[in-house]
Amino acid sequence: MSTGENLEPLQALYPFLGEKKADAAALEQALLISVQQKIAQHLDVVGQFFSAQGEAVVGCARAVADVYRRQGRLFTMGNGGSSSDASHIAVEFLHPVTTGRPALAAFDLSCDKTVMSAIANDVGYQHVFARQVASLVRKEDALIGVSTSGNSINLLRAFAQAKKIGASTIALCGGNGGEMAKAGLDHCLIVNSDSIHRIQECHVAIYHVLWDLVHTLLADERGFSGSKAQEQQNPITTGTHGGRP
Repeated sequence: MSTGENLEPLQALYPFLGEKKADAAALEQALLISVQQKIAQHLDVVGQFFSAQGEAVVGCARAVADVYRRQGRLFTMGNGGSSSDASHIAVEFLHPVTTGRPALAAFDLSCDKTVMSAIANDVGYQHVFARQVASLVRKEDALIGVSTSGNSINLLRAFAQAKKIGASTIALCGGNGGEMAKAGLDHCLIVNSDSIHRIQECHVAIYHVLWDLVHTLLADERGFSGSKAQEQQNPITTGTHGGRP
Protein backbone atom coordinates (compact mmCIF):
# COMPACT_ATOMS: atom_id res chain seq x y z
CA MET A 1 0.00 0.00 0.00
CA SER A 2 1.37 3.41 -0.96
CA THR A 3 1.86 6.35 1.40
CA GLY A 4 -0.98 8.16 -0.31
CA GLU A 5 -3.34 5.24 0.29
CA ASN A 6 -2.30 5.12 3.95
CA LEU A 7 -3.24 8.78 4.40
CA GLU A 8 -6.69 8.52 2.82
CA PRO A 9 -8.54 7.29 5.94
CA LEU A 10 -6.84 9.96 8.07
CA GLN A 11 -7.72 12.69 5.61
CA ALA A 12 -11.33 11.56 5.67
CA LEU A 13 -11.40 12.03 9.45
CA TYR A 14 -9.13 15.07 9.58
CA PRO A 15 -9.39 17.05 6.33
CA PHE A 16 -6.80 19.62 7.46
CA LEU A 17 -4.05 16.96 7.15
CA GLY A 18 -4.26 17.10 3.36
CA GLU A 19 -1.87 19.16 1.27
CA LYS A 20 -4.76 21.10 -0.25
CA LYS A 21 -6.97 23.39 1.75
CA ALA A 22 -10.31 21.72 2.47
CA ASP A 23 -13.33 23.05 0.65
CA ALA A 24 -15.25 25.12 3.21
CA ALA A 25 -18.70 23.95 2.11
CA ALA A 26 -17.65 20.30 2.03
CA LEU A 27 -16.10 20.59 5.48
CA GLU A 28 -19.23 22.22 6.88
CA GLN A 29 -21.37 19.42 5.46
CA ALA A 30 -19.03 16.78 6.89
CA LEU A 31 -19.22 18.39 10.33
CA LEU A 32 -23.02 18.47 10.23
CA ILE A 33 -23.11 14.80 9.25
CA SER A 34 -20.74 14.04 12.12
CA VAL A 35 -23.10 15.79 14.56
CA GLN A 36 -26.04 13.75 13.30
CA GLN A 37 -24.09 10.50 13.54
CA LYS A 38 -22.97 11.19 17.09
CA ILE A 39 -26.48 12.07 18.24
CA ALA A 40 -27.81 8.90 16.58
CA GLN A 41 -25.16 6.86 18.39
CA HIS A 42 -26.01 8.58 21.67
CA LEU A 43 -29.72 7.81 21.33
CA ASP A 44 -28.97 4.23 20.32
CA VAL A 45 -26.67 3.57 23.30
CA VAL A 46 -29.00 5.19 25.84
CA GLY A 47 -32.09 3.51 24.36
CA GLN A 48 -30.49 0.08 24.34
CA PHE A 49 -29.26 0.43 27.92
CA PHE A 50 -32.60 1.40 29.43
CA SER A 51 -34.45 -1.18 27.32
CA ALA A 52 -32.20 -3.96 28.54
CA GLN A 53 -31.52 -2.76 32.08
CA GLY A 54 -34.55 -0.76 33.18
CA GLU A 55 -35.35 -3.30 35.89
CA ALA A 56 -31.73 -3.21 37.11
CA VAL A 57 -31.93 0.58 37.44
CA VAL A 58 -35.14 0.29 39.47
CA GLY A 59 -33.48 -2.32 41.69
CA CYS A 60 -30.54 -0.02 42.23
CA ALA A 61 -32.89 2.86 43.11
CA ARG A 62 -34.63 0.66 45.68
CA ALA A 63 -31.26 -0.14 47.24
CA VAL A 64 -30.32 3.56 47.52
CA ALA A 65 -33.76 4.41 48.94
CA ASP A 66 -33.22 1.71 51.57
CA VAL A 67 -29.91 3.37 52.47
CA TYR A 68 -31.72 6.58 53.35
CA ARG A 69 -34.50 4.72 55.16
CA ARG A 70 -31.90 3.29 57.52
CA GLN A 71 -30.31 6.70 58.08
CA GLY A 72 -27.37 5.86 55.82
CA ARG A 73 -25.37 8.05 53.47
CA LEU A 74 -24.22 7.82 49.87
CA PHE A 75 -20.54 8.02 48.92
CA THR A 76 -19.28 8.38 45.36
CA MET A 77 -15.94 7.96 43.58
CA GLY A 78 -14.36 8.01 40.12
CA ASN A 79 -11.27 9.05 38.16
CA GLY A 80 -10.93 11.78 35.53
CA GLY A 81 -14.21 12.44 33.76
CA SER A 82 -15.83 9.79 35.94
CA SER A 83 -14.69 11.76 38.98
CA SER A 84 -16.74 14.67 37.65
CA ASP A 85 -19.69 12.29 37.34
CA ALA A 86 -19.14 11.14 40.92
CA SER A 87 -19.24 14.77 42.06
CA HIS A 88 -22.37 15.33 39.99
CA ILE A 89 -24.12 12.38 41.64
CA ALA A 90 -23.26 13.68 45.10
CA VAL A 91 -24.48 17.21 44.44
CA GLU A 92 -27.75 15.95 42.92
CA PHE A 93 -28.60 14.21 46.19
CA LEU A 94 -27.10 16.76 48.60
CA HIS A 95 -28.41 19.85 46.81
CA PRO A 96 -31.62 18.99 44.90
CA VAL A 97 -32.90 21.70 42.59
CA THR A 98 -36.44 20.36 42.33
CA THR A 99 -38.90 22.02 44.71
CA GLY A 100 -40.18 19.82 47.50
CA ARG A 101 -37.43 17.22 47.37
CA PRO A 102 -35.28 17.06 50.51
CA ALA A 103 -31.51 17.08 50.60
CA LEU A 104 -30.07 13.61 51.11
CA ALA A 105 -26.62 12.99 52.55
CA ALA A 106 -24.13 12.25 49.74
CA PHE A 107 -20.39 12.84 49.57
CA ASP A 108 -17.78 12.65 46.82
CA LEU A 109 -14.59 10.94 48.03
CA SER A 110 -12.43 12.87 45.57
CA CYS A 111 -13.45 16.31 46.87
CA ASP A 112 -10.59 16.68 49.37
CA LYS A 113 -7.33 17.21 47.47
CA THR A 114 -5.29 17.17 50.68
CA VAL A 115 -6.52 13.71 51.64
CA MET A 116 -6.21 12.43 48.07
CA SER A 117 -2.66 13.68 47.58
CA ALA A 118 -1.54 12.54 51.03
CA ILE A 119 -2.73 8.98 50.50
CA ALA A 120 -1.38 8.87 46.95
CA ASN A 121 2.00 10.17 48.06
CA ASP A 122 2.35 7.96 51.13
CA VAL A 123 0.91 4.61 50.06
CA GLY A 124 -0.06 4.93 46.37
CA TYR A 125 -2.93 6.19 44.25
CA GLN A 126 -4.53 2.76 44.25
CA HIS A 127 -5.47 3.34 47.91
CA VAL A 128 -6.95 6.87 47.69
CA PHE A 129 -10.55 5.69 47.98
CA ALA A 130 -10.13 2.51 50.05
CA ARG A 131 -8.47 4.42 52.90
CA GLN A 132 -11.38 6.87 53.01
CA VAL A 133 -13.96 4.09 52.82
CA ALA A 134 -12.33 2.36 55.78
CA SER A 135 -12.60 5.55 57.85
CA LEU A 136 -15.92 7.01 56.74
CA VAL A 137 -18.25 4.34 55.40
CA ARG A 138 -20.58 2.32 57.65
CA LYS A 139 -22.68 -0.74 56.88
CA GLU A 140 -25.78 1.46 56.61
CA ASP A 141 -24.20 3.42 53.73
CA ALA A 142 -23.78 2.88 49.99
CA LEU A 143 -20.78 3.41 47.72
CA ILE A 144 -21.17 4.29 44.04
CA GLY A 145 -18.16 3.97 41.73
CA VAL A 146 -18.11 5.29 38.17
CA SER A 147 -15.68 3.83 35.61
CA THR A 148 -15.97 3.67 31.83
CA SER A 149 -13.77 0.56 31.73
CA GLY A 150 -14.76 -1.09 35.00
CA ASN A 151 -11.08 -1.79 35.65
CA SER A 152 -9.97 1.11 37.88
CA ILE A 153 -7.87 -0.51 40.58
CA ASN A 154 -8.47 2.22 43.15
CA LEU A 155 -12.24 1.80 42.77
CA LEU A 156 -11.96 -1.99 42.98
CA ARG A 157 -9.97 -1.74 46.21
CA ALA A 158 -12.55 0.67 47.66
CA PHE A 159 -15.40 -1.65 46.68
CA ALA A 160 -13.61 -4.56 48.36
CA GLN A 161 -13.27 -2.49 51.54
CA ALA A 162 -16.94 -1.47 51.41
CA LYS A 163 -17.98 -5.10 51.04
CA LYS A 164 -15.98 -5.99 54.18
CA ILE A 165 -17.85 -3.28 56.06
CA GLY A 166 -21.19 -4.50 54.73
CA ALA A 167 -22.13 -1.34 52.82
CA SER A 168 -24.11 -1.48 49.58
CA THR A 169 -21.93 -1.38 46.46
CA ILE A 170 -22.99 0.08 43.12
CA ALA A 171 -20.93 0.40 39.93
CA LEU A 172 -21.62 2.34 36.74
CA CYS A 173 -19.42 0.85 34.02
CA GLY A 174 -18.98 0.60 30.26
CA GLY A 175 -17.86 -1.99 27.73
CA ASN A 176 -18.26 -5.47 29.24
CA GLY A 177 -18.04 -4.16 32.81
CA GLY A 178 -14.39 -5.15 33.23
CA GLU A 179 -13.28 -6.42 36.62
CA MET A 180 -16.20 -4.71 38.38
CA ALA A 181 -18.61 -7.07 36.64
CA LYS A 182 -16.72 -9.94 38.30
CA ALA A 183 -16.30 -8.35 41.73
CA GLY A 184 -19.58 -9.54 43.27
CA LEU A 185 -20.98 -6.05 43.73
CA ASP A 186 -24.59 -5.58 44.76
CA HIS A 187 -25.40 -3.67 41.58
CA CYS A 188 -23.39 -3.24 38.38
CA LEU A 189 -24.97 -1.15 35.63
CA ILE A 190 -23.04 -1.70 32.40
CA VAL A 191 -23.35 0.51 29.31
CA ASN A 192 -22.58 -1.79 26.39
CA SER A 193 -20.46 0.51 24.23
CA ASP A 194 -16.78 0.93 23.36
CA SER A 195 -17.08 4.72 23.05
CA ILE A 196 -15.98 6.53 26.21
CA HIS A 197 -18.08 9.55 25.27
CA ARG A 198 -21.28 7.55 24.71
CA ILE A 199 -20.69 5.62 27.95
CA GLN A 200 -20.24 8.83 29.93
CA GLU A 201 -23.34 10.37 28.35
CA CYS A 202 -25.37 7.31 29.32
CA HIS A 203 -23.98 7.41 32.86
CA VAL A 204 -25.35 10.94 33.22
CA ALA A 205 -28.79 9.71 32.16
CA ILE A 206 -28.56 6.75 34.55
CA TYR A 207 -27.80 8.75 37.67
CA HIS A 208 -30.36 11.42 36.86
CA VAL A 209 -33.01 8.70 36.51
CA LEU A 210 -31.68 7.00 39.64
CA TRP A 211 -31.92 10.24 41.63
CA ASP A 212 -35.52 10.76 40.49
CA LEU A 213 -36.54 7.19 41.30
CA VAL A 214 -35.03 7.36 44.79
CA HIS A 215 -37.04 10.46 45.60
CA THR A 216 -40.17 8.86 44.17
CA LEU A 217 -39.67 5.80 46.37
CA LEU A 218 -39.14 7.96 49.46
CA ALA A 219 -41.97 10.40 48.74
CA ASP A 220 -44.60 8.53 50.76
CA GLU A 221 -42.32 7.71 53.67
CA ARG A 222 -44.08 9.03 56.75
CA GLY A 223 -41.87 11.44 58.69
CA PHE A 224 -39.22 11.68 55.96
CA SER A 225 -39.12 15.46 56.00
CA GLY A 226 -36.57 17.94 54.81
CA SER A 227 -35.50 18.62 58.40
CA LYS A 228 -34.89 14.93 59.05
CA ALA A 229 -32.87 14.66 55.87
CA GLN A 230 -30.77 17.62 56.96
CA GLU A 231 -30.05 15.88 60.26
CA GLN A 232 -28.62 12.93 58.31
CA GLN A 233 -25.90 15.19 57.00
CA ASN A 234 -24.45 15.90 60.46
CA PRO A 235 -21.87 13.04 60.51
CA ILE A 236 -19.92 14.94 57.85
CA THR A 237 -20.53 18.66 58.01
CA THR A 238 -18.18 19.86 55.29
CA GLY A 239 -20.07 20.73 52.08
CA THR A 240 -18.99 18.79 49.02
CA HIS A 241 -20.00 21.30 46.39
CA GLY A 242 -21.05 24.87 45.94
CA GLY A 243 -24.19 26.09 44.21
CA ARG A 244 -25.21 25.18 40.72
CA PRO A 245 -23.83 27.18 37.81
